[in-house]
Amino acid sequence: MKKMVSFVIPCYRSEATLPGVIEEIRETMEKLQDYAYEVVLVNDCSPDDTFACIRRLCREYDNITGIDLAKNFGQHSALMAGFHYVKGEIIVCLDDDGQTPADEVDKLLKGIEDGADVVYAKYQHKHHSGFRNWGSRVNELMTRVMLGKPKDLFLSSYFAARRFVVEEMIRYEYAYPYVIGLVLRTTKNIINVEVEHRDRQAGTSGYTLGKLLSLWFNGFTAFSVKPLRIATVSGAGCAFVGFLYGIYTIIKKIFINPPGLVTGFSALMSVLVFMGGMLMLMMGLVGEYMGRMYISMNNSPQYVIREMTGERKKEDEEN
Repeated sequence: MKKMVSFVIPCYRSEATLPGVIEEIRETMEKLQDYAYEVVLVNDCSPDDTFACIRRLCREYDNITGIDLAKNFGQHSALMAGFHYVKGEIIVCLDDDGQTPADEVDKLLKGIEDGADVVYAKYQHKHHSGFRNWGSRVNELMTRVMLGKPKDLFLSSYFAARRFVVEEMIRYEYAYPYVIGLVLRTTKNIINVEVEHRDRQAGTSGYTLGKLLSLWFNGFTAFSVKPLRIATVSGAGCAFVGFLYGIYTIIKKIFINPPGLVTGFSALMSVLVFMGGMLMLMMGLVGEYMGRMYISMNNSPQYVIREMTGERKKEDEEN
């Protein structure tokens, strides 16, 4: 019996590239005789005609499910929406722009068959913009420091995972999902395989600085308390430095400066501004944690589905 592979693709501004991605998946999976496959396409409230394109693909192929989200929730929420509707024993996630090579999915599947729980594609040369590459490097540092990612593990949006990993991930119901954090807390049996990274064929990346910052905040506030510990250590360090400076000021006043001479105004203001900034930063960090807890306690959704089309909708109607 053939193993089922489920492809989950978050879609945003991809009406020009999505048909080519689906065709590449179809041609590749036809060569892999040991696998059957399905595709779950999640439209993240794209402002173009991406969902109309998804409807056409669902009419053309009987193994595609289309999901239309009610607003733009972000890539990770779109992935979580897709995970709830997969049937496969192996789940493969890739991009909608054709930069992640669907024709090399056999390398990821082989890594799973060889015993890995999760297999991430690793690129020797990434064909992203300089801004996107910078964002990837910052994300790499953040996941290593805050989430305990092994230094030699490369993370990307193109990966394959066993079903038990995805089932554990969808147990996370809070409003700020971070797929990388969910993977890292589920298993350590993760490997890399090298694949080629392509140039973008059409459009531009949907990631902006604001979205990257939001993604990083999701990562370290949802899955790590290290920022709070760093704030505690920083506060203790500042208090210690302030204590030493106070002793220095007393000694200087008694033994160096003559009585009655007012000195040190600039230094005092510098210290006050520095300490005030540190306190505001730490209070903001604590507030960020508390705010996200408040939103989660109010059951803010990860995603809201406006419409479904294709295979899974037909199955639901039949049941």
